[in-house]
Amino acid sequence: MNQGTIETIIENKIAAVTFFHPASNSFPSYLLAELAETFNQLDKNEEINVIVLKSAKEKAFCAGASFDELLAIDNLEDGGKFFMGFANVINAMRKCSKIIIGRIQGKTVGGGVGLAAACDYAFATDAASIKLSEITIGIGPFVIEPAVERKIGLAATSELSLDASNWRNAKWAAEKGLFQEVFESIETMDISVQKFAERFTNYNPEALADLKKVLWKNTENWDSLLAERAEISGKLVLSNFTKEALSKFKK
Repeated sequence: MNQGTIETIIENKIAAVTFFHPASNSFPSYLLAELAETFNQLDKNEEINVIVLKSAKEKAFCAGASFDELLAIDNLEDGGKFFMGFANVINAMRKCSKIIIGRIQGKTVGGGVGLAAACDYAFATDAASIKLSEITIGIGPFVIEPAVERKIGLAATSELSLDASNWRNAKWAAEKGLFQEVFESIETMDISVQKFAERFTNYNPEALADLKKVLWKNTENWDSLLAERAEISGKLVLSNFTKEALSKFKK
């Protein structure tokens, strides 16, 4: 049963994209596919200048991949296809000609960190701690790593990936460059997000599109790179280690 949703509201040249899933805004494959297609469609929409990406509710921003779906994977093809979901979203965000503003209101794990990193500018609250916990379940942040490293550098990405059991707070994430601004509350953050987004309604869309290309320079190989990374994750998710680790998390 599809319980998640992607909602897009367009107003005054601003497209607000909100994703939701009852399991802490985690992502099953169908929701990843819908989000990627949403960015593809907004890229072609000449009526908007900027996109704000956010999740529903006030707690978790994104819990990453759906554990239920990870547990159900039983062959290499399905494993690769699932992780291509995150690859497709990141590539859609990368190729989208619109500037994407992230609104990170709470904790984010794994693939959620990748989404935040793929935003061009990110606002967060003090509650927006981050963690890359993939290695604890026998896989790794292979698909999202290029996006995360692009934002925070190799040293910080290594720290986050290897110290996989511990959270890093929003201040740490801001110091490393994942978040550009951090606020004490959702309310104050939302005011700043809105004001920031409204500025883009007066900018030249062509200049914004050209600037985005410059900001994402040297990522032209990501279509093939992220596919290769998805294949690695798809293989590892079939391991006994990962199956047992996921089962423990579900208990």
